Formats: sequence, C-alpha cells, structure tokens
Amino acid sequence: MTVIISRAEHNQYFIGIDGGASKCRARLVSSDFSLRGEGLAGPANPLHGIEEAQEAIVASTAAALKDAGLPESDMKNLIAGVGLAGVNLPTCSAAMSNWDHPFKKMFLTTDLHVACIGAHQGADGAVIIVGTGSCGISCVKGKTHILGAHGFPHGDKASGAWLGLEGLKVTLLALDGVLEHSYLTDRIMQHLGCKTDLEVVEKMSRVSSRVYAKLAPLVFEAADHDDAQAQAILREAADYIKAISDKLLDSNPPRLSMIGGLTERMMRWLDKDVAARFSPPLDPPEVGAVYYAHEELFGYHEAV
Repeated sequence: MTVIISRAEHNQYFIGIDGGASKCRARLVSSDFSLRGEGLAGPANPLHGIEEAQEAIVASTAAALKDAGLPESDMKNLIAGVGLAGVNLPTCSAAMSNWDHPFKKMFLTTDLHVACIGAHQGADGAVIIVGTGSCGISCVKGKTHILGAHGFPHGDKASGAWLGLEGLKVTLLALDGVLEHSYLTDRIMQHLGCKTDLEVVEKMSRVSSRVYAKLAPLVFEAADHDDAQAQAILREAADYIKAISDKLLDSNPPRLSMIGGLTERMMRWLDKDVAARFSPPLDPPEVGAVYYAHEELFGYHEAV
C-alpha cells in the first residue's frame, strides 16, 4: 500500500475540496495530514453555475476554518486541492483554472480523480461513484481511463438523479393509463404533491439533477414493498454497475471501490460475485484532494 508522507513545512495547512452536484465537502488538515476541521456547503458543479461552485468552495472552506477555530482570513495561507464534478469539460476547466481564488495555491482536478486517489491512498486502483451522478475511473500505471461523467440527463445511469427520472417516467405512464398505478407511482405523486400528469411535468421540467435525486429513496422504498417497476429500475442500475466494473477491471487495478450516497443501498442489488469485487475506500474524496495537492507540490513519497 502507498503511504503518503508529507514533505510540507510544519505550519502549512491544506484544504481538500470535493465538489459535486449536491454538496461541497472540505477537509482542513495540518502538514502531517491530521484533521483540523471540516466544512460543508451547497452544490459545486461548475457545469451548473461557475459562481455557485466558487461560492460553495469558499463557504465550505470558511466552515472548515471555523471548525478548526481559525479565522477566515487564514484562507489566503491554505494550499487547496480541489476536485470538482464538471471540470472534465474544457469550458468548465478553463473557467475554474482562471478563477482569482482566495488560496495560497490551488490545484484543480476532477471529483473522480480525487475519489480514486482517496479510495486507494494514492496507489493504483479504480472507483465507481454512485451519488447524485455516476461515473467510473481507473488509475493504473500512470494511465487514467474514465467511463461516463457525461452528466444528467445524458448519462449518470444508476445514479440518484437517474433513478428519480426513471421513477418519474413510470409515474407518467401510469397517469396515462399505459401502466398500472403502484406503490412507486403513488409515493412519487405524494412526494411531488401533484394530482395530474401536467402538474408533474410543470413541476419537474426545469429542476436540477439533485431534485430528481430526491426521488431515488422512493424507488428503493417501493422495491422493498415488492413494487415490480421499482425492482426493474434497480436491476437495470445493477446491470450497468456490473458492466462498468467489468470495463474498469480490464486495466487490472489492484483495488476497486464504490463510493457515493447510494453505495450501501446499491450493493444490495448487485449479484454476490459482483459485490465481492469491491473493497471499502481507504479515505474519502476530500482527503484524496489533499493528497493530490501534496503530489502536485512535492510528488508522492512512498513507504511500505
């Protein structure tokens, strides 16, 4: 296993940022990687708003400094590792790279990348993310391969947003009389507070992926009540996760992890042999962001 040994000055603090479609997490650590504070803010996917993402990064960092008992003015002394959804797209990457940020230094990469670094503590490995969005990445022998990361609704299959959208489609079909009403459709209508198909369409036509993701728990709930449509949706999601893991394992990563808010619930829908492929992540993405910043500054120092 790779052990990352800090080469930073003893008084240097790092901030690790993991920003996605629903939230932005920050972890403040000292030069020896000891936790000093944590912060949480709103969405930080620049694809859905550059300023919103920047504000979330600053807000989560300020919260972490406050948690550590440090003044917000110390932000200017921090070295930041920032992993964001959306920066795999050139326009988003350029906008964030050109940001007049408040840090001493900022090193930008994707949320996928920091998730993989954290999950395997800088060693080779692969990760599948199943949260509001979904995607996969393998980092093996200096080569990176990304699957998905196309965003909602174009991609993000098996994600919370996708599950919510599929549940909504079933609900609209039931309202049209094409499918029978079921536990799933009744719960979604109750959640939305709607009575007609047009009310549903009007309410959901311009909402973000995180709003669709709020319907995902209803799909799991309905499946637990033997709702056939909900179970079919989750089987399709499980098949996709298997297919993604098959492809990622082609690069022979030593470890494969799954992370994200749906991990525990999705594991129950995987076949036993597929679930057995996954190892628990060693560190969360925001720690991976710290490791990434340190790597960019000094390179990894490895010990057994």
